[in-house]
Amino acid sequence: MNDKTKDKEHSDSRSVAPAIFLEKVCFSYLGEEIFKSLDFKVEAGQWTCLIGPSGVGKSTLLQLISGSLREGFSGNIWFGEGSSGNGITAWMAQKDLLLPWLSVLDNVCLGARLRGNLTDDVRQKAVCLIEDVGLKAYIDALPSTLSGGMRQRVALLRTLMEDRPVILMDEPFSALDALTRLKLQDLAARLVKGATVLMVTHDPLEALRLGHRIHVMTGRPAQMSEALIPPGLPPRRPGDPEVISLQAKLLERLEAGLNA
Repeated sequence: MNDKTKDKEHSDSRSVAPAIFLEKVCFSYLGEEIFKSLDFKVEAGQWTCLIGPSGVGKSTLLQLISGSLREGFSGNIWFGEGSSGNGITAWMAQKDLLLPWLSVLDNVCLGARLRGNLTDDVRQKAVCLIEDVGLKAYIDALPSTLSGGMRQRVALLRTLMEDRPVILMDEPFSALDALTRLKLQDLAARLVKGATVLMVTHDPLEALRLGHRIHVMTGRPAQMSEALIPPGLPPRRPGDPEVISLQAKLLERLEAGLNA
């Protein structure tokens, strides 16, 4: 199976990826308002990046959207035509969270295994993805024998194996060295094409490489900036003059939000 065939399969399976709508979202923690009447839309089939200072509520917003955080929450969050989002989201965290006693293949297939639908077809799909990211020689290896970049590739594949139309990413590449980060950004941009992706990042260049739309989150309660829309399609070249120019503009937005 070549890259173009794989890309088409991923894109076709996500052809109905929904938008995510947040209406009058409020959330408090330990008596402090993190969000108050927040309205926000994540565009369907696009990669949206959230950037902002530590502690502003970016990861909290992902948890609210995923449904894993309910206490202290009010408002409405829905997907597409009113769906609650059950069974359509996949999560990729900053840490790889691989199970140390399982092989690369078994970690990639973990979701199917837990649901009791680990078929031969599912395993073959996982094998193809593992080969595609250059880990064929490590398919039976344990996580302890892998480098950080290899482990993160396995974590990415485990997320993609869920084949969900909505993918939530919380700083998935921040622990990697610069070169590995660029390679995995390119890989992710190709393999999640067509999905609705919402990614938290602290890296303006990463947001500009990957995002169709970028929002700066600042303040308490947190608010969203208008979308910054970089030209062209991701993944963009890090040395592109327009990307470099927008990086300065994005940093200005961050600084303005912090000083507001």
